Amino acid sequence: MSQTTDRPQRTDDTSSSTPSPETETVLAVDDLRKTYGDGEDAVTAVDGVSLEVDRGEVVGVLGPNGAGKTTTIKSILGLVVPSSGSVEIAGVDADDDPRGVYRHVGAMLEGARNVYWKLTVRENLEFFAALGGNDPDAARSRHDKLLDQFNLAEKADDAVNELSRGQKQKVSLAATLARGTDVVFLDEPTLGLDIEASLELRRELRRLADEDDITVVLSSHDMDVVEDVCDRVVILSDGRVIADDSVEELVGVLETQAYRVVAAGQLPGELRSRLVRDYRVENFEVLDDRTRFDVTLGDDDSLHGVLGVLDHAGHDLLDVDGLEPDLEDVFLDVTGRASGGDGR
Repeated sequence: MSQTTDRPQRTDDTSSSTPSPETETVLAVDDLRKTYGDGEDAVTAVDGVSLEVDRGEVVGVLGPNGAGKTTTIKSILGLVVPSSGSVEIAGVDADDDPRGVYRHVGAMLEGARNVYWKLTVRENLEFFAALGGNDPDAARSRHDKLLDQFNLAEKADDAVNELSRGQKQKVSLAATLARGTDVVFLDEPTLGLDIEASLELRRELRRLADEDDITVVLSSHDMDVVEDVCDRVVILSDGRVIADDSVEELVGVLETQAYRVVAAGQLPGELRSRLVRDYRVENFEVLDDRTRFDVTLGDDDSLHGVLGVLDHAGHDLLDVDGLEPDLEDVFLDVTGRASGGDGR
């Protein structure tokens, strides 16, 4: 739950998941499947995933561990051969022309060293541009622009292993863009970064989409990053898409009625137990001469009921604030329902 939402500023209205007539689909995935093994021992990691992503759109891919996120992304990239289904990137069929697809995509995968640490920053950009078939000299102006955009110009001739963790992440992203890609796949791009470096990278991702019209497919366990950066969220569970909509629409559908309550005095254990038993109360915190807690109301609950319990026990109400649902609440709700639970 969050009381305020501070998202990076967008230069246009991309909050709606409904494509406008001017949108161009640059990634089309249809009924993608990946099964390991045969017969009774077969394990399906990706089970009929279909999605479309437009140019300049930032899409987050979420799911619990084992949901198929990594296998889906690697299947789209051709790093894992899918069992069936189709992938088109920038109008190029990945099965018919994998080299043609490669010219349009870049990837920064978590757990992989995405650049060469003994090379300088500029040498890395030149190397990865050359891998994409670019003439390094012809790409120099693009590289100069990337160095400026990522505040790496002064580090251009430094070896990557001399840089901070945040700067190394920037070099990895710049190298991914060095050959002029249309679609960028990022797996846990802010992992291990401090708050300042993480916020800076989030702003840069929004700028890539808003100003450079680059499409970003982002996988992360950090809900704040996804909520700050993404226009749309795709949630996977057991290899299937169980939700696909804008962040705003997903949060709006949840319609949680949640409040943060501050009551006078320290609530005794028996009273706390009653509140937890009869209402969805959590996060008790004692603050000197007062107690703060959060309550989420069910269909048959009312805030007056909670406040009445406090009043009857002799604890005055000091403050009540409404809490807005956030993307983490949505994620827990839809994945809980998909796995057979009651969601929230």
